[in-house]
Amino acid sequence: MSDIAVIVLAAGLSRRMGAINKLLLSIGNDTLLSRVISACTEVSDHPVTVVTGHQQAAVTFALSDAPVNFVHNGQFEKGQMASVDAGLRGAPTAESYLIALGDQPNIKSGHLRDLLAAHHAKADGRITVPVVGGIRGNPIVVPAAQRTLMLKDPVNLGCRKLTRNCPERVHQFVTDDACFITDIDTLEDLASARLNLIES
Repeated sequence: MSDIAVIVLAAGLSRRMGAINKLLLSIGNDTLLSRVISACTEVSDHPVTVVTGHQQAAVTFALSDAPVNFVHNGQFEKGQMASVDAGLRGAPTAESYLIALGDQPNIKSGHLRDLLAAHHAKADGRITVPVVGGIRGNPIVVPAAQRTLMLKDPVNLGCRKLTRNCPERVHQFVTDDACFITDIDTLEDLASARLNLIES
């Protein structure tokens, strides 16, 4: 899908994990971040753009063999929108941008293909957001025109503000698959994800 550029956000501080960078913890035979990257590489002809920040050197080393390009967010302490802005500026030109979180272990390439198919079929220029049981999830898909708008004013037109304050710009991909709202914030979350992986 050469019209899709994928951005994976991997710059966060993992505050609820203490000193641990959750993205580099193991789950199955991979790190949490590597699992997400593997799924993302299967849905785009472009190398995945990985946004680094916290522990930049460790993240880049962990992905040294992966087909990715790195963009560093020097303002990662300001939060996720700074990483989205850096990723959108650093990603290759495309018709749409899939923005994924680095801590969603259950996301597989099939889920991403379903999300992208729904976006292409019904988004009509809007940002596609997965919704599970009324809860908004991730990844999201941002068309090029919306990217241009967001980059003009990243503080006030960031993903979260744009999708919440301008519902007319949002296409909801309604699904029952909890993978879109499952992420890892605590060691308990990680233990549960590891157990589910063993049982599946």
